[in-house]
Amino acid sequence: MYLSPWIIGFGIFTLAPMIASLYWSFTKYQLPGDPKWIGTLNYEFMFTKDPNFWLAVRNTIWIIVVGLPFRIVFGVITALLLTRKRRGVNVYRTAYFLPTMAPVVAATLAFAYLLNPSYGPVNVVLEKLGVENPPQWFFSPQWSKPALVMLGLWGVGDAMIIFLAGFLDVPKHLYEAADLEGASGIAKFRHVSLPMVSPVVFFEVVTGIIFGFQYFAQAYVASFNTTADQSIGGPQNSLLFYSVHLYQQGFIYFKMGYASAMAWVLLIISLLCTIAILRGSRRWVHYQGGAFLR
Repeated sequence: MYLSPWIIGFGIFTLAPMIASLYWSFTKYQLPGDPKWIGTLNYEFMFTKDPNFWLAVRNTIWIIVVGLPFRIVFGVITALLLTRKRRGVNVYRTAYFLPTMAPVVAATLAFAYLLNPSYGPVNVVLEKLGVENPPQWFFSPQWSKPALVMLGLWGVGDAMIIFLAGFLDVPKHLYEAADLEGASGIAKFRHVSLPMVSPVVFFEVVTGIIFGFQYFAQAYVASFNTTADQSIGGPQNSLLFYSVHLYQQGFIYFKMGYASAMAWVLLIISLLCTIAILRGSRRWVHYQGGAFLR
């Protein structure tokens, strides 16, 4: 009885749409028409004939492989700096966390202005420093994705606060034992801090990969506001990520059957990556009880 509101809501708003999209993925569903069963043709077209599918996959893998390690490393370094007790440390922690409170669209628009190659403050400063040809950022296929990585690092406060909680939770007697053994700061970080926060790193890796496959809002806003024709995908489709391509097929071209097939492929890929990480984590995720993840 107590679970029935959640069960009813889950059935109506989650389970039913999933079942419907699974059926539509095997149909030709072009709005405003009706779905027509075509079997696996959507999946065959996706893997063999869609000219932008593999490009979107490569762009998505790039943002995960490059952006996620930067996010974790930057979050760890920032958290380590903020674990030290000093005057005003709470102010610094708040300042580093505040960017995560900004709406994604507003933050992306702000970066689009800051990185504008014509009048943006960043390129103005670079030119005054002697850089003759500063990057074109969102207007360049080579620099558009690195600009998104910069935007992600600016909003790394959510990862920082999780790593900070992990570092503050490390038992102090482990550091005292390391000091008695004459361990250096690097040795203490490698053999004490990092193993003890490995569950936090594991959490960030799993969630980062899942969110990476769903990377949408930043790329959509950046490409829509920094290309001459306001097209989705950015210069030479360098910002055409998987979710952007899915949105384009479903809500611009209204190919709901094909978009549903793309959504299920995205679900399967995310699930397989999560399972692989879970199995591989047995070798490096350590919990304070002494046991590794089984």
